[in-house]
Amino acid sequence: MRVSVVLFVAIVLMLACSSPSPQGAAARPSAARTVDGFPVPDRPVAGIVSPIWSSGPDRDAVDESGQLIRRLGIKPGMAVADIGAGSGYHTLRLSPVVGDTGVIYAEDIVESYISGLRREVTARGLKNVRIVVGTADDPKLPERGVDRAVMVHMYHEIENPFSVLWHLAGYLKPGGRVAVIDLDRPTLSHGTPPALLKCEFEAVGYRRISQADLDGGVGYIAIFEAPAAAPKPHDIKPCKAPR
Repeated sequence: MRVSVVLFVAIVLMLACSSPSPQGAAARPSAARTVDGFPVPDRPVAGIVSPIWSSGPDRDAVDESGQLIRRLGIKPGMAVADIGAGSGYHTLRLSPVVGDTGVIYAEDIVESYISGLRREVTARGLKNVRIVVGTADDPKLPERGVDRAVMVHMYHEIENPFSVLWHLAGYLKPGGRVAVIDLDRPTLSHGTPPALLKCEFEAVGYRRISQADLDGGVGYIAIFEAPAAAPKPHDIKPCKAPR
């Protein structure tokens, strides 16, 4: 009798171990193919480590903002979105360029980072800056209200790039453009390989207009034109990151 009981328990344990657990299977990272209908990126996502990529004087010395403004054709009266604005390095330099008839949407998903910029904007009396708290998958900007968008040294930190780019396409005016400044290195090392960047943008219907290295060794700039109509989320194909 005792032998029969032991044998029965052994068989039950063996079956339990060999049968897949639905809950365990769902918990494996490889099982997650989409987030809210959008494909997940086939690459590591760098962590957000600071609201400041580099010191102001270093960036001023190579005229980083000036290079961005000229290459993206930012002019008075434009509406410009500074995606991942952080401490507002570019927001504060773009504000006088667009002037009283323009607007800067300083967007970030980390409230504690952008709160300092909010205080600085108030202290300087910048009436054309709007602070926007977005989410990891949606910048939350005015529909068809943006002429230009900039993503500076932060694209590799975007957790859901296909969702962000899809929503951004709906916020850009016809012919609107996006500029990305980043370093040519793996995303986990806080950069984005240009070929991967091009692939991810094109997967959402954007067209790359230009790419060039910036003076001063601060990275490259890639400029994309927004699609007239973005594909449906389930039609977006993820890109393979270089190994």
